[in-house]
Amino acid sequence: MSKHLKRLAAPRMWVIPRKEYPFAPKPSPGPHPADRSLPLLIVLRDMLHLGHNRREVKKILANRVVKVDGRVITDIKFPIGFMDVITIETTGQNYRALYDVSGKLRIVEIPEDHAGWKLVRIDNKTAVRGGKIQLNLHDGRNIVLDENKYKTNDVLKIKVPSQEILAHYPLAKGSVAMIIGGKHRGKVLHVKEYVVVRGPQENIVRFEEGVETTRSNVFVLGIGKPEVVIPEVSAL
Repeated sequence: MSKHLKRLAAPRMWVIPRKEYPFAPKPSPGPHPADRSLPLLIVLRDMLHLGHNRREVKKILANRVVKVDGRVITDIKFPIGFMDVITIETTGQNYRALYDVSGKLRIVEIPEDHAGWKLVRIDNKTAVRGGKIQLNLHDGRNIVLDENKYKTNDVLKIKVPSQEILAHYPLAKGSVAMIIGGKHRGKVLHVKEYVVVRGPQENIVRFEEGVETTRSNVFVLGIGKPEVVIPEVSAL
């Protein structure tokens, strides 16, 4: 597998100049796929403007003042994906990675009381030893529970980095969700109906705004209103 990435071939959700330089940093293997994440170098240098070049960003990370989801990160290529929380301890600023209405992955500044938690989607469930249930989450996390009380595609509000569950938001009528895939990526819509398809195809989610998509493209943000700060196109 190549360790290099041409800027022209970078994912379209990246907010970077395409023709100014030939190469872009390629995300390291981590909790998010390469085509749905940004390397931390681009976030700190090109989006938050905390350093002028790679060398300056490496020095910042070496000082252990940057945290992602409550954990200190020193890898300049660490992948930043949807819902990740970035904390800059020296400035006291906190940010969350979210899609905007144009489908770009943006870094949105959030209040300090939002920095201690994040939303995670249950992508799969596994039975483990002792009759317990392991929740496999969208950002590579796993949570083991004694009871099987959550459904696949539901969203949990958890503390970071402890992973304590604070709230539960089901994929059901009345929920507010963001589209995270396809041509409507970044739109925040209201769930009208969840349709179970009898066959190999994915289940369908219909929205009050007239949009319809597969369940893997839907990420619940709350009930009635979003729990997170929704980015504007002009965000970082």
